Amino acid sequence: MRARSLAFALVLALPLGAQAAEEQVVEHRNWSFEGLFGTFDPGALQRGFQVYSEVCSACHSMKLLAFRHLSGIGFTDDQIKQIAAAKQVTDGPNDQGEMFERPGRPSDRFPSPFPNEKAARAGNNGALPPDFSTLAKGRDGGAAYIHGILTGYKDPPAGVQIQPGMNYNETFPGHQIAMPQPLSDGQVNYADGTPNTVDQMAADVATFLAWVSEPEMEARKRMGVKVILFVLLLTGMLYAIKRKVWADVPH
Repeated sequence: MRARSLAFALVLALPLGAQAAEEQVVEHRNWSFEGLFGTFDPGALQRGFQVYSEVCSACHSMKLLAFRHLSGIGFTDDQIKQIAAAKQVTDGPNDQGEMFERPGRPSDRFPSPFPNEKAARAGNNGALPPDFSTLAKGRDGGAAYIHGILTGYKDPPAGVQIQPGMNYNETFPGHQIAMPQPLSDGQVNYADGTPNTVDQMAADVATFLAWVSEPEMEARKRMGVKVILFVLLLTGMLYAIKRKVWADVPH
């Protein structure tokens, strides 16, 4: 199960034959949250969270996000309590000085799937799965790059040698990635009836990770629009005052 999680493994980009090694394919996609007036699609966010929960969370942490933050993607307080309680988090020490496990609370941050870095590497053939908290902001292309990785598994071009244990991916730098293809059609069942194709699941989880990296984006954009409107209004008022003040001055 861990091998099929969304492990964006930190592997070395090994040299490939032919010119394929120099090409990196990131498909352009019209994301709802792009642009000055862009917003996140709540349905895509919740579906993306489902993909993360059922696939990615086996290997990837999301240390900067607390369960209570899920209210930002439309979950109710009761739903958040249920989501948190389904996870075991480490707490303590207790009166005996020992750490212990308990069900999660809305105020808890998402627990890591591994207790430490060495355990994470041991469970992923030496690769350290990156934390998802800022992944979309830390990769060139953001959501498009994540989507490209998840949909970029292809048969290697003729003449390209793939190293043992590696897989060909047209988006990953160097085109050789340690993780096998993590998504397959029908792998996650969407309650809203959205087609659960690889392309759709990849787009949904990429949208969710974009939100995780910048959950205040919509509020920031709204503030930016208000500032622009205020500046335009102030400019108009100042121009009108200037015309009034200088109206009687001979030219």
